[in-house]
Amino acid sequence: MKKEVLYSLKGIYRENFEIEGYRFGHGEKSACIVGAMRGNEIQQLYICSQLIKVLKDLEMRGAISHNHEILVIPSANRFSMNVEKRFWPVDNTDINRMFPGDEEGDTTKQIAAAIFESSKGYSYGIQFASFYMPGDFIPHVRMMETGYQSASLANLFGLQYVVIRKPKPMDTATLNYSWQMNGTNAFSIYTNSTDIVDEKSARQAVSSVLRFLTRMGILKYNNHSGYIASVINEYDLSAVKTYDAGFYKRFKEPGDPVVHNEVIGQVIDPCEGYVKSEILSPTDGIVFFAHTAPLVMGNEVVYKIIRRMHE
Repeated sequence: MKKEVLYSLKGIYRENFEIEGYRFGHGEKSACIVGAMRGNEIQQLYICSQLIKVLKDLEMRGAISHNHEILVIPSANRFSMNVEKRFWPVDNTDINRMFPGDEEGDTTKQIAAAIFESSKGYSYGIQFASFYMPGDFIPHVRMMETGYQSASLANLFGLQYVVIRKPKPMDTATLNYSWQMNGTNAFSIYTNSTDIVDEKSARQAVSSVLRFLTRMGILKYNNHSGYIASVINEYDLSAVKTYDAGFYKRFKEPGDPVVHNEVIGQVIDPCEGYVKSEILSPTDGIVFFAHTAPLVMGNEVVYKIIRRMHE
């Protein structure tokens, strides 16, 4: 293992702001793995720490295949994490909306440029990502429909689902999109949580990456075969919204089955405590995403449900 500084910036606060990378093996640029880009991505940082721990042991045992290099960047934004802000504290910008970056631009564009320069040219790019809304997912692999995506490769992670989505304009400035546009097979992995450590789904994420790297011939590692993934498009997910604002009480977890018109949550009046409205499932299916914030606004998405195939 070789630990190195990929980017350093002076003068932001008491210590230099640095982005560190961990290289394993040597030779062909095979896989780059990126963790936390936002200050609340505790789970994503934790997953990377556990992956680095395993890769260090595998390298010592000679289990990284000849002529293969793996780069792991556990955190791109420790500054925000230290001050408990999701985005860059100076100007509230999102590093993962600044790619491919600009070496002469604002700080977050410089950071994005440094990450992209360090990570481009790898055959496979894997990012532990978080959703723009607070909530929990069934662990899955997500890909953008750019014409370069490969669902068959995503299946090799052995997670339950592969989700393919059409990129929106804001997605064209993400690391995943920039990787794909520059010849890297890019995958985003989502787990059960973001701002707290979920040990079970973290282990599942680490295993999925080790499984993928083994199946691509980059590692020599014995691992459980995982799932045969169901490939779904994002438009296959039914969004369930609130009618009212107030305290949100959810009744279902990711992976739970639901039936049409089942009560799956409530909105509670924040002052008087009565039930303002019930949240009903619009379909038979399986909960894929469940909102976690205690307060919700009216017309806010609180669940995403995989519709039954017979629909």
